[in-house]
Amino acid sequence: MKLGLTLLRLTVGGLFVGHGMQKLTGAFGGHGLEKTGKAFESLGLRPGKTHAVAAGVAEAGGGVLIAAGAATPLGATVLSATMATAIRTVHGPKGPWLADGGYEYNLVLMAIVFALTDVGPGNWSVDGARGRERWGAVWALAQLGAGLLGSAGAIAYGKSQPPVQPTAS
Repeated sequence: MKLGLTLLRLTVGGLFVGHGMQKLTGAFGGHGLEKTGKAFESLGLRPGKTHAVAAGVAEAGGGVLIAAGAATPLGATVLSATMATAIRTVHGPKGPWLADGGYEYNLVLMAIVFALTDVGPGNWSVDGARGRERWGAVWALAQLGAGLLGSAGAIAYGKSQPPVQPTAS
């Protein structure tokens, strides 16, 4: 179990770091802040660049926390929030299947960070080294609830802001 949890944390956390860096820097074939900000703006997440920074930092930072097994509920919360936002703004209307642009991948990632919070990151983790190998169902439910609330708040805030007006060159 130690090896399995460690591999799961490193894989999922590392991929989230990559997703965040795509948004923040354009690494790994990403679009960087400018293009990601424009895409977010078109989704009603205004100001787009601010939301792109928030999503990038949440994914990269949350990914580091999950990979390290450090403050697991916090890492899971910010990752659940970004995935819930992606589902609500992009993938939800397309149905569940990834082949159709749907939300199955986002939902699987949310399930993984929920499970990691419930069963804990294991003793081969920062949390484990600090005596917190397991967090439990209450923490898992709390992180999911906080992530969903954070997503709802980000979307509501974004939609309440006026669109960015293009500057004249």
